[in-house]
Amino acid sequence: MKPSKTAAPGRLLTQVAGERQTGALVVGGQPGGTVYLIEGQVTYAESAAAPGVGELLTASGRLAPRTWQAALDAGTSRAQVGQLLLDQGHLTQGELELCVLGATYDAAYFALAPATAPVDFLEGATHWLGPIVRADPAAVTREARRRARILDEIYPYPEIDTAAVIPVPRPPTERVTLTALQWELLVSADGQRTPADLAQLLGRAGFATIQELRKLAALGLVERPRPPADNPDFVRLPRARGTAVDVRRPQVAAPAVTGDRPAPASGDPPAAPEPGVVTTNGTDHHPAQPFQLARRKPGAKLPKDVAADTGQIHPGTDDVLLKRIRTALRALR
Repeated sequence: MKPSKTAAPGRLLTQVAGERQTGALVVGGQPGGTVYLIEGQVTYAESAAAPGVGELLTASGRLAPRTWQAALDAGTSRAQVGQLLLDQGHLTQGELELCVLGATYDAAYFALAPATAPVDFLEGATHWLGPIVRADPAAVTREARRRARILDEIYPYPEIDTAAVIPVPRPPTERVTLTALQWELLVSADGQRTPADLAQLLGRAGFATIQELRKLAALGLVERPRPPADNPDFVRLPRARGTAVDVRRPQVAAPAVTGDRPAPASGDPPAAPEPGVVTTNGTDHHPAQPFQLARRKPGAKLPKDVAADTGQIHPGTDDVLLKRIRTALRALR
């Protein structure tokens, strides 16, 4: 199949399934995803917005992280990670199949939801997990559409599925009833974690997490994501208080006037007196400037006349104190 730049992911999935091809249908965009097929049957799907099999098994405590990592190291190159877990007895066939189906449907919802997206088909590509289950592509497409309808009925705002979860600072109503999962989501949401991060942290399925977040948004307990503004409004920074002009602009001093001031022409109003100048009978009087004390530098010593005046000390202070101490000691005998 020739790679297509922009097309409907669901339609291309139906096409490659009808041709019974083996490979990976890579869907670009945000969040995007990949659907793996073997002879026209869906074996696995993954997306950045949905936790995978490894995250679900380790976060839920079903597998130890070191056990999962050992299976990855031994079976990734041969695409037999799932079979190794079964052969070593870490999981049963039913447990692994249910986990793979849940992760596949969660990721397929994000991969097949866009009406159009950049799509490529990598012929012959296989997933490292191996063919644990085989699902009908038509059933996967129907399930993705059904989940989209369910979420829109709860709260028609798909941006919540991928944006960071931000709880509101105050509930809109006096009493709120929450489920256990809703409480865990509100407690774990820190304004930075996305629904996929919360699902991985709590070991929950991706669709169940998104479903509860849509309900929380409908209740007004989660802030509605705001799309980034393409052209933000121009914001003028406030001018520094007390400055009417740019402080960096050089100030030009007024030229000094020497000599007698010219007399006003006949008919012109008299010139206003200068600030701080009192005019009496046509004569300007400059008031006496207030006396200002000289500032002393920090650490400088006081003048000798001031430092020498330390006040009179009562004579015989030490003698009086000694007499009182002696009298008190005699009284103790």
